Amino acid sequence: MTQNNNLDTHKDGNWYTIWKVLSIPFSLLYWLIRLGWYIFVRIFFLTFLLFLTVWLAWWLSQKPSLYRDWEEMDAILPKISWSGNIVTVENIRDFTWKTDVEFTPRYYTQTYNLNDIEKMYYIITPFSQYNWPAHTMLSFSFSWGKNVVISAELRKERGESFDVIRWALNQYELAYVIASEEDVIKLRTNYRKNETYMYPINTPKEKIQWIFRSMLIRANKISREPEFYNTFWNNCTTSVLFHANAFRNDKLIGWFYTLLPSHSDEILFNEWLIDTTLSPQNAREYYRIDEIARTYTGSKSFSEIIRK
Repeated sequence: MTQNNNLDTHKDGNWYTIWKVLSIPFSLLYWLIRLGWYIFVRIFFLTFLLFLTVWLAWWLSQKPSLYRDWEEMDAILPKISWSGNIVTVENIRDFTWKTDVEFTPRYYTQTYNLNDIEKMYYIITPFSQYNWPAHTMLSFSFSWGKNVVISAELRKERGESFDVIRWALNQYELAYVIASEEDVIKLRTNYRKNETYMYPINTPKEKIQWIFRSMLIRANKISREPEFYNTFWNNCTTSVLFHANAFRNDKLIGWFYTLLPSHSDEILFNEWLIDTTLSPQNAREYYRIDEIARTYTGSKSFSEIIRK
């Protein structure tokens, strides 16, 4: 019995010695892996911080400009001059479109009396290939039959195309386009084939006048002091919301709709700002104008056709 116990102890001692010898490289490998991971994490973190610092420095160094090689349709900005309630707007765009990229340029000058404003319309033109992204703008009607649209848009350089990521990186300037309905609305309904909704707004004339004045003041400011367009906080819908809220105690809130404004009319319905007794679903169908706009033949004014 004693001999067997000695043998067992001897065997156990041998296994322990073998295990101890073999554990050395495994232990060494374990600590090498831990050291490598420790170094990797810190190098990765420092590299990320360096990249972020360089990117932020680049982003903050970007400055908007009035002087670039602009696309022809974005080259000329409106100019505004005031005399009390009388405003003269130069460079109102009135292009005749042949296709969605070809046009005959034309600009005109018009004088408006703010007291003549009769109605304001909120226009939504969803991008056809998506459900939520859209362009929004306002149209103003005057008692003597004239209508004018104000639209906050990208101002593109020659050869520049739309890029969703660049929209958020200060790579496009903002422009306030002041144009005829036959230009900016017809471009979208008849040539880009976008669905288009045009809602009459239910609000006192005094507020419409103030919104019109506010938008013209900002348009004039941008023509002298450029701003960047930004997907998140300086786009077409945030601009409309900014002007609308400037004269409201109960601010319109809809950050989600400023990013994806295709259904931003829901904000207006919730606040009873659409001049209709129809349900939201029926009103959306009723105030859709792209199909009727495409029936335009020139026998009547385009503005008259889309208000049927």
